[in-house]
Amino acid sequence: MKKTTPAATTTYDLCERTAVFGEDVIEFCLSLPTTPINAPLITQFVKSGTSLGANYGEADEAETKTDFRHKIALCRKEAKETKHWCRMLAKACKDRSAALRALWKEAHELHLIFCKIIRTTDANLRRERAAKKPSTR
Repeated sequence: MKKTTPAATTTYDLCERTAVFGEDVIEFCLSLPTTPINAPLITQFVKSGTSLGANYGEADEAETKTDFRHKIALCRKEAKETKHWCRMLAKACKDRSAALRALWKEAHELHLIFCKIIRTTDANLRRERAAKKPSTR
């Protein structure tokens, strides 16, 4: 989040937020010991946690509204998957559950944001399609 005016008006940059989340996932995973159980969980967690930002960047540059909707749906999917890997790592690394809880919470908030974006985009697409239909009067 970055400040836009001295009056403490805050704007939320989702591109930055997803990038910072990916960085936090990487930093956390670098601090974990590598064990036969942790290694595949860490790999999956890093993949899903960092792909949120990459997919959001793709959505932000989408050429059509339908393409945007598809790419935001990928973000939602990756956020949900990241929550799953958080849970699995919490089981494998019980001593790190507090840090994982914070990462899970951010993944959950991002998931909810992407869900809302999809609902809004779907409603807008339906309105546009309805407006294009010829009147039957």
